[in-house]
Amino acid sequence: MRSLTLPALTRAAGTVRLPGSKSISNRMLLLAALAKGTTEIRDLLDSDDTRVMLAALAKVGVGVTTLGADAWRVDGCDGVFPVKDADLFMGNAGTAIRPLPAALALSGGHYRLSGVPRMHERPIGDLVDGLLQIGADVRYAGNPGFPPLAIHPAIVKLAGPIQLRGDVSSQFLTALLMALPLTGEEAVIEMTTELISRPYIEITLNLMTRFGVNVEREGWQRFTIPAGQRYASPGVLHVEGDASAASYFLAAGTIGGGPVRVEGVGSSSIQGDVRFADALQAMGARIEWGENFIEGSAPAAGKLKAFDLDLNHIPDAAMTLAVAALFADGRCVLRNIGSWRVKETDRIAAMAAELQKLGATVEEGTDYIAVSPLPTFQAGVAIDTYDDHRMAMCFSLAALGGVPVTINDPACVNKTFPDYFDVLAEITAPVIAIDGPSASGKGTVAERVAAALGYHYLDSGSLYRLTALAAQRADVPLDDENGVAALAGSLPATFEGGRVLLAGDDVTDAIRSEEISVGASKVAALPAVRTALLARQRAYRRFPGLVADGRDMGSVVFPAAAAKVFLTASAGARAERRYKQLIAKGMPANMHALLHDLQERDARDAQRSVAPLRQCEDADLVDTTPMGIDAAVAAVMTIVKRQGL
Repeated sequence: MRSLTLPALTRAAGTVRLPGSKSISNRMLLLAALAKGTTEIRDLLDSDDTRVMLAALAKVGVGVTTLGADAWRVDGCDGVFPVKDADLFMGNAGTAIRPLPAALALSGGHYRLSGVPRMHERPIGDLVDGLLQIGADVRYAGNPGFPPLAIHPAIVKLAGPIQLRGDVSSQFLTALLMALPLTGEEAVIEMTTELISRPYIEITLNLMTRFGVNVEREGWQRFTIPAGQRYASPGVLHVEGDASAASYFLAAGTIGGGPVRVEGVGSSSIQGDVRFADALQAMGARIEWGENFIEGSAPAAGKLKAFDLDLNHIPDAAMTLAVAALFADGRCVLRNIGSWRVKETDRIAAMAAELQKLGATVEEGTDYIAVSPLPTFQAGVAIDTYDDHRMAMCFSLAALGGVPVTINDPACVNKTFPDYFDVLAEITAPVIAIDGPSASGKGTVAERVAAALGYHYLDSGSLYRLTALAAQRADVPLDDENGVAALAGSLPATFEGGRVLLAGDDVTDAIRSEEISVGASKVAALPAVRTALLARQRAYRRFPGLVADGRDMGSVVFPAAAAKVFLTASAGARAERRYKQLIAKGMPANMHALLHDLQERDARDAQRSVAPLRQCEDADLVDTTPMGIDAAVAAVMTIVKRQGL
């Protein structure tokens, strides 16, 4: 997909489960590879960057095996890579091409590392200089100071402190810290400049400790690795959620009202980027912390406040603030962000260019950027992303300015967050929730409203039937709660033109059989299935929007829906409609029995303990007793248009 046009967005609310941290994932993989023993890593980020690291480790002889569900087993090589000659393609993964060469340089082999053209423009000279000081044989295979690199066997000697610059990237220090314990000798690193991105070094030191290696630190100037330490597997590790990715959703909640809760990071996080929440709080956002979550909402009153901040400690998350500045009440200044210049693109120049497209006034300096807010957003803007995942994710928030925004090359988010836009839609795409009793016509009305708006459609009432059918086809007993819940959580169901499809198979009639109806009642009573289907229903919320019909769409599934409708009709009118439908299909029908069944079902639905059928206080009532379908659709469309959808 060359581009993705996001609709004008007005609201953001909901909960996001974050993918694993890229920084933690690739550090854990390398440390597990260097350790003695087998390590199981759970919640590993599945992205381009981690695939690059996994592929490189496999090529140098490390056993890496997927265990499914974002879990991997790494068979450590105890500090010595088995394969001594390899060509390694590192893509544009800085968290792979920076740490890996240091470990390879101490492994006694011939290795060649290269990447995409942009990677060959990203500096690596400070790391090479550090390795040359201990006798490693690392050579430039292209322009001096930049990849590609050629590594040859060499005898390493730790005669004195390694002098290292830290003002370009903290990843060079991370690389040396992680590799030097392989020598078994005492190693000392002294910084010759200010060290940027210090929280990322905290991550490195924390993870090294988990693998049994401790580093003594004197401020941020001198690091000592005592002799005789070796990496040992800690067994099972879990990857925290990506705190950098959290910034987009917290900012969305702050700009779009909220609350938006991100799960996977919180007060116990080892990632410095959680401090992004402090920057939002300084802008007036309401922030709530938990041990494993952070929640962001708009200020209680007024606009976000302008800021002037030193953001050296959160350079990646700081990019999100540059877009949030568009919604502030004055000029915002982001300082000490010179590292942006040597990232996936020159982020200062790229950010300035794209912000100006939206109509912002931008001042660009060597290591700062100043952004003045917009009275109105320029409509119809296409944002170039420069093959930079963070550019794409940051500028998606501009759609909350109430104008459509096109993101060019949206697939660049695969680097760290492949399903980012789907997740963003789950908290921002507008939802129209249409609830009502059985046979009220809500399904037909909802599908026609969705077609008129170009939105997606969810027939929630079919999901329990589909779950029962899926279990039957997979030979999963209906009383196997966990097995049925697993099927429900990934149910491949779609709704098109009045048809219900399961994995592409038309099952419109199959789910109406008596056997499946009985099965649906059984699985609906299983708590784990209900929980799984709640998440599955919310996943239907995609751009440009969703129309969902059911009995608890507005009350439970989408409580923050942009428009809520309670569609009803008298029991007599509904019974007559169903009678005519059955007769038209050539099926036997009894009017009295139908009326009795509907009245009993209404009573059960209203009295059930979980999500009883009721009209939400903020839902519009549409009584279709005297209406035909066209009139009912028109009544709902009037409500939708009143909400600005």
